[in-house]
Amino acid sequence: MSAVPAPDTGPDAGAVWHHGDPLGEQRSAAVAAVLVDRSQRAVITVTGGERKSWLHNISTQHVADLADGTVTENLSLDGQGRVEDHWIQTELDGVTYLDTESWRGEPLTAYLRKMVFWADVVVEPADLAVLSLLGPRLVDPPVLDVLGVVSLPAEMTAVTLPEGGFLRRMGGPDVELDLVVPRDQVAAWRDRLAAAGVRAAGVWAYEAHRVTALRPRLGVDTDERTIPHEVGWIGSAVHLDKGCYRGQETVARVHNLGKPPRMLVLVHLDGSGERPATGDPLLAGGRTVGRVGTVVDHVDEGPIALALVKRGLLAETELTTGGESPVAAVIDADSMPPPDATGAGRLAVEQLRGHPR
Repeated sequence: MSAVPAPDTGPDAGAVWHHGDPLGEQRSAAVAAVLVDRSQRAVITVTGGERKSWLHNISTQHVADLADGTVTENLSLDGQGRVEDHWIQTELDGVTYLDTESWRGEPLTAYLRKMVFWADVVVEPADLAVLSLLGPRLVDPPVLDVLGVVSLPAEMTAVTLPEGGFLRRMGGPDVELDLVVPRDQVAAWRDRLAAAGVRAAGVWAYEAHRVTALRPRLGVDTDERTIPHEVGWIGSAVHLDKGCYRGQETVARVHNLGKPPRMLVLVHLDGSGERPATGDPLLAGGRTVGRVGTVVDHVDEGPIALALVKRGLLAETELTTGGESPVAAVIDADSMPPPDATGAGRLAVEQLRGHPR
């Protein structure tokens, strides 16, 4: 089948949306193995003897002592604790690799360079592509032979590849790998993996996988007001027991005293009409209670979306989307975050006031 390009107005412009059978590609990702070319992502290298301590001081994750082969998520916040950048960070063979959304590659590189000052650190864009592999059949011997490994790496770890680049395994209940390789090797990797039975799939399949896993995407499922607590990035991308960094005051205050104003949930959409667009409001009784993020048609779940909604909104609340094409929506109760626990700071304040709640 001919490759169908992703919409020019979306975040994956330039990538392949699907290869003629989008739902079949999703089914293969669930029961077999697929390769999704995500080479639209930007990759940055950070080198120099002080790179770990330097990144530790300007980001939200504890990376000062990151072991070789470790993979983690990381963020850069503004002074009010709102998310500016999100990236996947891989430490391997004396180099720290950061990969992020295509539209954030140049701004993130510029920001990091501005923060170097006198540190022994060099920040450079890298001519590397990200190829993502999904599916349980990635453990089959023919695939492992092509990848050049006896078994898959442990979750959130990476290994070098003989011809350049590296193979990493992401976390989660499903098998997900990334090949981060020189761009001039992409076609060869595609051919070798296809010969091993790995089907080509478009980013539609990857997005359907990501949405059902409740994994937010910068600039799609986040907006200019998003703080890490709202989208589940505490722990995975934010370490609560590390030194000072920009925006830390907000992170600590919300963790200890308050509750984030919004929460990330999965919503099911009425599929009988048009699909809403990213950024459309979610309405309850005519009042805005949230914001639509990624919208995708899933092979099993039908039309679904991630949404940032007002914390405390009940799963059974009747919702509609705003925008040009109103669509009925309902929150997936299983996607609701656990009930808020009272932070230590809030508990202390309430005890001083004599009326804990």
